[in-house]
Amino acid sequence: MSRPFEFTGRIRSFKFAFVGIWTMLKSQQNAWVHACATVGVVFAGIFFGVSAAEWCWLVLAIMAVWTAEALNTAFEFLADVASPDFHPLVKHSKDVAAGAVLISAIGAVAIGLLVLGPHALELIK
Repeated sequence: MSRPFEFTGRIRSFKFAFVGIWTMLKSQQNAWVHACATVGVVFAGIFFGVSAAEWCWLVLAIMAVWTAEALNTAFEFLADVASPDFHPLVKHSKDVAAGAVLISAIGAVAIGLLVLGPHALELIK
């Protein structure tokens, strides 16, 4: 039986989510790389005055990378608990999860170049 909706329960859920984000930032060096890239893209978007539609693409790319990194981190934590000793299948699983982050990051770079590239080229002209 599910529990009834409670406002305080929703507040706790947000608290847990923020704790999870902080845990990811504390434990994953790549999360700091993503954070720096996020700040850079946001500043570039503001500097170039990108349109609302362009912001949508940039936000989607940023969100995809952060989501992949968060899921990869959660997966690594669970895998380490399930198999503290080396296991080749756990290694493969971790590698695939890391590959998902790489795929999303490559896609984000492509979106960044497509959106911000033309604005940067205008500065050169």
